[in-house]
Order: sequence, then C-alpha cells, then structure tokens
Amino acid sequence: MKLLLCTDMDRTVIPNGHQLEAPEARQNFRQFCADPSVTLVYVTGRHRQLVQDAIEEFELPWPDYAITDVGTRIYQIRDDQQWQSMRDWEVEIDQDWINLEPQSVLDLLSGIHGIRLQEESKQNPHKISFYIDLEKLNEATCLARVSERLESLKCAVNKIWSIDETSQTGLLDILPSRANKLHAIEFLQAHLNYAADEVIFAGDSGNDLEVLISKVPSVLVANATDDLKQQTLKIVQSKGTEKQFYLAENLEGYSGHYSAGVLQGVFHYRPEFEQRYLKGL
Repeated sequence: MKLLLCTDMDRTVIPNGHQLEAPEARQNFRQFCADPSVTLVYVTGRHRQLVQDAIEEFELPWPDYAITDVGTRIYQIRDDQQWQSMRDWEVEIDQDWINLEPQSVLDLLSGIHGIRLQEESKQNPHKISFYIDLEKLNEATCLARVSERLESLKCAVNKIWSIDETSQTGLLDILPSRANKLHAIEFLQAHLNYAADEVIFAGDSGNDLEVLISKVPSVLVANATDDLKQQTLKIVQSKGTEKQFYLAENLEGYSGHYSAGVLQGVFHYRPEFEQRYLKGL
C-alpha cells in the first residue's frame, strides 16, 4: 500500500485564493502526509526558493520531491532538506531545445502589445515566462499571436496559459514540448516505480489542465473557477477519462477547498487511506 501524491501549491494546498480555508485543513494534510506510505510531490510553477518560502510561511509538509518551474525542474528533497536536481529530466526536455537560445524567443515576442517578461528569478534555460495584460489580450488571441511568431524557430514548444486570480493577471510560460507537468509526473512515476493506480494529482488552475484531463487519477479542488470546472468536465467526457477525474465539493461539514479538497479526492480514489488515516487520529 503506497501513494505518490502529486499536488499543485498555490490555491491548492496554499490557501491564497479568495475562498476561506476550513479550520485545521493544513494540520490534517500534514498529518496525512506524515504517513510513511505517502510520497509527497509538489508540482508547481514556483521556482525552488519560492517553494521553500511557501512551505515555511504556510507550515506545509516538506515534500519528498518537487516538480518546479512549471515542470522544467525535478528535485529530490532529502531528510536534511537538501535539494538534489534530477539531471536526467533536464536531459530529457533539452532534446526539444537543442541550440535554441531563449533570447531568440524574447526577440520574436517583444513586439506583442500586452506581453511583459517576468522577473529574472522566474526564468531558466528551459522556461521563458511572461505576464499578460488581460485587458489587451485574451487567451485565444495571445496564444494565436505567440504561435505565429514562434513558427519561424521550427522547434517544439509548449505554451502554458493560466490566470493569477489574486491579481487578475495572465501568465504565459514558453517551455520545451516535453516540459510539462504531466510528462514530469509520468517521468517521476516511472523513476520511482509506481503503478498507475498508485498516483494521484491535485490542482486548481489552467496550467493543471493537461494532468486533470489525462489518465492520471486527478482532483480539482472546489475553489477552482467555475469556467475551469466546466471546461475540465467537458473535456474528460469527450476523452473518456471521467473515472480519472474527481471534482471536490463543499459538503455540509466537509470542505472541498484547498488541502481539504485534496484529501477529499485522495479518499475518493483510495478509501483504504481514509480508514488508515482515521485510525491514526
């Protein structure tokens, strides 16, 4: 009996959205993740330092692994909290960007009105990130213009769109095609030798969509936007992956927001873990 629990951070286990967090939700989450049969993986757009900052600020459990920078980096976190980068993953995703200079991408996109480069700390050799002014560009228009500009590079890129609800700012990440949350989770799953039904993912936003609609058992927490809920439900129905998708709910006395929603989804897929957890209370 084992579980590879992969979860997004912001507005998933971090209660930094508009909705209220249930009392003791994070305490319960920490207690659950302390079970030695649970391997915890944070899957986030944050870079390493921001992951560490969030763990300390919000008193989150320390993970065993972290997939950071929107899937472009994988770290193992040892017992002494030392982070070891998984070099094999960087080699894997670099195949798409051989001889590509990030400056080439910047030059091509610099003329699009409404796009602004994010801070240097949020960039790496496999990740070029922008802020999008939503009053000037919506998702469809932005992605169309970016795709048209990047066509001349003739290399495989992955464009990840999401919205920061707290600031109502669009976020766009340009990555190698192989660099995405889904492929990173599957890469780590294979590396650690977990079966398909021993992995669960939880998320809340658009950059989690590729995992939420996949064959990986997934949880969309209740504080996700209504638009994302409807979009995800529609896609999983068309793809036939409804059984691999769970939408957390706010039930009487049972919150589906943030980490409470993550646990709700875990117990849906793996009820034996709920029984084990309850016995430990």
